[in-house]
Amino acid sequence: MRRPRHKTGIILAALGALCAFPVYADIPAARQAELRHLLDQDCGSCHGLTRQGGLGPALTKQALAGKSAIMLREVILNGRPGTPMPPWKSFLNEPEAEWLVRVLLGCTGSSDCQTQHDAGSSQGGTDAKH
Repeated sequence: MRRPRHKTGIILAALGALCAFPVYADIPAARQAELRHLLDQDCGSCHGLTRQGGLGPALTKQALAGKSAIMLREVILNGRPGTPMPPWKSFLNEPEAEWLVRVLLGCTGSSDCQTQHDAGSSQGGTDAKH
């Protein structure tokens, strides 16, 4: 029995959408809400409630453009020695830190966003002051 083509396309699109979030599917919605609260309140206490900067630098999409997602994750987890930026690895695991980076970079699950920002490390993105 032949399936109509439009149904096959819908099924393939749905499967593709499910595969777009493989790393973050394990972060429950309730934890994602906690992480957003942490970003808004805890990170916001130094980086500004609107992330425009304060004691710490701005965390806007524009300010982070060209920065490596890997470097940003490491800064979140390990802090920046000699600066007020503390390590958050006692409160976050790697997938959660990666999720925060994706939120900051404005990524919505597309793999090209990850690739684009990881390439920043070869373009001088590792010398950011966070």
